[in-house]
Amino acid sequence: MPIKATRKKILFLLSVDTEEEFDWNGSFPQHDCTVENIQRLPKFQQFCDSLGIRPTYLVDYPVAANHSAAAVLKNIHASNNAEIGAHLHPWCTPPIEGGNGEKESHVINLPIELVKQKLDSLTRTIRENIGVTPTVFRTGRWGINSAVLKLVSDAGYTIDSSMYPYYSNEYFSCEHSHNKPYWPDFTTPDKKGSQRQLFELPITSGFNRAPFRFWAKVHRLLSRPGLELLHPVGLAWRTNSLRKLFLSPELSSSSDMIALATAAISADHPVIHMFLHSSTLLPGQNEFTQTEEDTQAIYMSIKHFINHLTQHADVSFCTLSEAAAILTNPTTKTNESTQAK
Repeated sequence: MPIKATRKKILFLLSVDTEEEFDWNGSFPQHDCTVENIQRLPKFQQFCDSLGIRPTYLVDYPVAANHSAAAVLKNIHASNNAEIGAHLHPWCTPPIEGGNGEKESHVINLPIELVKQKLDSLTRTIRENIGVTPTVFRTGRWGINSAVLKLVSDAGYTIDSSMYPYYSNEYFSCEHSHNKPYWPDFTTPDKKGSQRQLFELPITSGFNRAPFRFWAKVHRLLSRPGLELLHPVGLAWRTNSLRKLFLSPELSSSSDMIALATAAISADHPVIHMFLHSSTLLPGQNEFTQTEEDTQAIYMSIKHFINHLTQHADVSFCTLSEAAAILTNPTTKTNESTQAK
């Protein structure tokens, strides 16, 4: 009688950038931000509860400063089925000063003293209005540098999730960052270091085949200037031979997310980390959902992915802090309530 293969143990995380609504193709709102989407979170949390997911809500200043929105998150946190972290949108976190363009939307381009003041303001407002002292942090629009990482650690945060593996733009690059959880070096955050104050939990991104670092090199070769007319990256995508993927129902279909997770698990990734934005839950507030049907499709994509994952792996559902505790302390046991049924 054939021996049944043992399913690999993994931790599943879902982080939600919990933020104001705004036109992502327009200017960055600095005042009078609307946070209507937060009223959709109780329904979303019930959905997560039904699947066993323990989300981490990374809350920005306009949400924490709005008493109605803060009350919603306070109630969700009281259920003990979710975690509250911090998400720094520099354009709408006081003190509001300086430029407000694409460059300034990334905290790594701001004076570090200004970043400190904004981080203090965000942390204090979350603590005062939601009743939580956050220990998990993510920059707005991704990316982090040495100065900001050290500042976050000095502010009492113990987990960062600002790394976006295999992504880059003109303001930052995570092309060569680690794609598995690690202790970052404070001088070179995309490298492993010896410090043990702050742990990095990057989101899951990569390709539809492993090993990711090898296929990242291939993808960069196919993306070289001069090859545009041949469209090699597009051809690789259409033929499904090579796809760069990010584990978000906003950016990837459920089948592509399954392919990414399957490749990650085969490469012994201990964590599968999905992300999305709270504004996606309210149609018409970003490019991902324009109708209620679009929003329902997001729900169904997550459900389809989770059902597949639990059928093919031994899944434990965790908040980011719970995952960090398990990964950094071998004696920590997964709480029974986090186990997939």
